[in-house]
Amino acid sequence: MGAAGDILELSARGLAAAIRGGELSASEVARAYLEQIDALEPSLHAYRRVTPELALAQAAAVDDARRAGQALGPLAGVPVALKDIFVTEGVETTSGSAILAGWIPPYQGAHARRLAEAGAVLLGKLTMDEFGMGSANENTPFEPVHNPWALSHVAGGSSGGSAAAVAARSCALALGSDTGGSIRQPASLCNLVGLKPTYGRVSRHGMIAFASSLDQAGPMAREVGDAALALGVLAGADPLDATSLDAPVPDYLAAVDQGARGGLDGAKIGVHRGALELEGLDADVRARFEASLTRLEDAGARVVDIELPHFEHAVATYYVLATAEASSNLARYDGVRYGHRSAADSLRQTYEATRHDGFGPEVKRRILLGTFVLRAESYADYYGRAMKVRTLIARDYARAFERCDLIASPTAPIPSWPLGAKIDDPLALYLLDMFTIGANLAGLPAISIPAGFTSAAPRLPIGVQLIGPRLAEPALLGAAAAHEARCDWHREQPQLLEARA
Repeated sequence: MGAAGDILELSARGLAAAIRGGELSASEVARAYLEQIDALEPSLHAYRRVTPELALAQAAAVDDARRAGQALGPLAGVPVALKDIFVTEGVETTSGSAILAGWIPPYQGAHARRLAEAGAVLLGKLTMDEFGMGSANENTPFEPVHNPWALSHVAGGSSGGSAAAVAARSCALALGSDTGGSIRQPASLCNLVGLKPTYGRVSRHGMIAFASSLDQAGPMAREVGDAALALGVLAGADPLDATSLDAPVPDYLAAVDQGARGGLDGAKIGVHRGALELEGLDADVRARFEASLTRLEDAGARVVDIELPHFEHAVATYYVLATAEASSNLARYDGVRYGHRSAADSLRQTYEATRHDGFGPEVKRRILLGTFVLRAESYADYYGRAMKVRTLIARDYARAFERCDLIASPTAPIPSWPLGAKIDDPLALYLLDMFTIGANLAGLPAISIPAGFTSAAPRLPIGVQLIGPRLAEPALLGAAAAHEARCDWHREQPQLLEARA
């Protein structure tokens, strides 16, 4: 072992085990991934900033600790990268926005800190839609991400850089954020596992806010076991985040191994058939979803019909609540305290010029929408009503889980689309979140896993989603592992890598 190609094909779990056992050094692993980044970034654009000096220093520290016989963390030597929404001390963090260009945080967020404490090696920061607002990574003043499965297509959003980097073997694990599907949708479009934990399961300290009652951090990986390994590091109460849950962190890897070995033992998988009849569901997506249900049945599950009566109202509800929270959270960017500042003659003009120059069109659109729904004249008709519907949606899921253990659906209604094809139609992009938004509104854990590919060229990935009750991550991971054990989709390489080979 040791050739770059062999190193890049190992899972995060495999890398951690090989480094712990002395078969690989963390330094040679880091160098292999940095070489991959250098080779692919000119065509991929997944990274906003690469941190080779930091990565090699962290890798050397892992090697020194192993030679000294010290205990190694669960991610010791594993190369990871962070969506640029996560605060990293001493490393520029922009949240994909020109208004934060050049901002170097003076503190370490919970995510970077916990990964470092677990021995992970940070390769850099990953491209994203500005402040997490988008589905294609095209809402950015920077270069948009290209999908490694088809470079002319989008990688999804807003965690598109995270998805592209993991799929292209430019990092072994990545961290994304999910406000309405921003981990799961790009995972679906790039043939990955993407896990959105229960709201509060992972700290939000150091994750730049979009919509605080919806945002949640989670891992993106090539295999279910890698996502479980990362979640075990990230999960747990944080005194710096009042919304984090003070609940025991179970053994997620044991749940994965049990699911892969033993199947699902009569677990009931609920399906809301009405959602499958809505306009816009791609035929290949529908076919791969049905095939995934068959795999889950082969693993011992039983598929049952459920109803989610307010499913069709989720997108509208989300875009009232998320924009309202965004208009409040983004008020802090004024050109005075940090980030970009436009020159002007007065304080008011400084505010106006900074926000005009620093925010992109989609961010401005959502701030305006959020400000409107929070006006005294509009509050009851929009924000107040949306909060009531959010409660109804959460009750729908609670009632559904009285009949089933997990809920299955497609992750995204369509596979990836060409770059630029939908950039002028924001409503069409909003509607692509119809399967993912409900879990955010209800605060539930959800996972997207590879389910196959489109039948016509270009051959594009398709994902299937599983949603569980609050804190049911072990059941989700076990079911995902049972599905993964019955197919080989996750082992396939993108065309970008095949061309390079």
